[in-house]
Amino acid sequence: MFNRFFQLEKNETTIKRELLAGIVSFFTIVYIIAVNSLILSEAGVPLEAAIMATIVTSFAGCFLMGFWANVPILLVPGMGVNALFSYTIVQSMGMSWQEALAVVLVSGMIFMLVAFSRFSKTLSDSIPQSLKEAITIGLGFFLMLIGLEKGGIVEKGTNSIIALGDLGEPQVLATMLTFLIAIVLFLRNVPGNFLITVVVGTALAWVFGGIHFEEGQAETFSLSDYTAVVGAFSFDNVLSFGFWIAVFSLTMVLVFENIGLVHGHVSFINRSDRFSRAFQANSISVFLSGLFGSSPTVATVESTAGMAAGGRTGLTTVTTGALFLLSAFFIPVIKLIPNSAVAPILIIIGGLMLQNIRNLNLGDLSESFPAIFIIAMIPFTYSIADGIAVGFILYPILKIAIGKAKEVSVTLYVIASLFLFNFVFHIFG
Repeated sequence: MFNRFFQLEKNETTIKRELLAGIVSFFTIVYIIAVNSLILSEAGVPLEAAIMATIVTSFAGCFLMGFWANVPILLVPGMGVNALFSYTIVQSMGMSWQEALAVVLVSGMIFMLVAFSRFSKTLSDSIPQSLKEAITIGLGFFLMLIGLEKGGIVEKGTNSIIALGDLGEPQVLATMLTFLIAIVLFLRNVPGNFLITVVVGTALAWVFGGIHFEEGQAETFSLSDYTAVVGAFSFDNVLSFGFWIAVFSLTMVLVFENIGLVHGHVSFINRSDRFSRAFQANSISVFLSGLFGSSPTVATVESTAGMAAGGRTGLTTVTTGALFLLSAFFIPVIKLIPNSAVAPILIIIGGLMLQNIRNLNLGDLSESFPAIFIIAMIPFTYSIADGIAVGFILYPILKIAIGKAKEVSVTLYVIASLFLFNFVFHIFG
């Protein structure tokens, strides 16, 4: 049955190899349960419910990708977009987390319209590569900043915006030691390095008096805690201009990030013919994220771990999804994980995203300046949406100024105009 449905022989693989690849994938990405739930809790989502929402969303995303697209691409709540959800849409734009879930729901609908039509190629082609790269780089800086803050390494300064934290604080010491362990494990390509980081980081936090294991052992989790979040989206703010700016910004990030990720993954295993199906599964998964109470899913980069272990079909992803569902029995343990164990992972992932800076054309200032503004404004304004807006507005202005207005697509002019209108609306509205 497995052989026929997942076409194992055709893809030159076996059940044993696919199951092993699925297990490797799970232990590579399982850290997302702790990291994503903590970021969602920053938006006001109850931590227990955020953990379950992350698990259910990851389970559904992996099963959807496995059965619909039959490729070993993991769909789990994405780093960067979860920061956009919590720190921009909720904290900066003032929406409730229930309204933010409605934003995810609508973005998922738009994403599906794009994925199931030819508009995905038109939209992708209309945005300059420099701006696409800048969004990823800006998200990287943002994640590094969040990680440094969560770990206490940087804090709000008295004579400056940001200052070095108290390096003598137990939490900061635990963060720095955990980071050193994490970066060494990562550079040595140790299997499950992020999972090991979380475990060791939690133990170090306990040594420094940051957590008490006895407290977590007595706690229980009830499904009623999660039912208060699933389907809790609210459209109370749907008629506001800010709601649609949030939808627009989130959709832009999701579409462009996943176009690149999905294309890269299917190319890696020489199955480019599955791009359309995988992208469609991705879009449906984003919609389901809003229903299940989580920030949106992405085709995570950790998928390559399972591929490197021999995974070639959806059986790998289905295996990972099943393991995510089993992890629900360990929620009391997951709740014990402190910020000092998660912060180093955010810093490392942010650093990886920064590597895209090598793809920028710094020789053409009309290309590089808008990109640089996106990169700088995302962390400096603590708003991914505002950072993207500044760069998208500046790009056509500079092209017009140097007589290259025809190089800008009509679609980009429309997008830039919408972003500009949003700023004007906030000034005079």
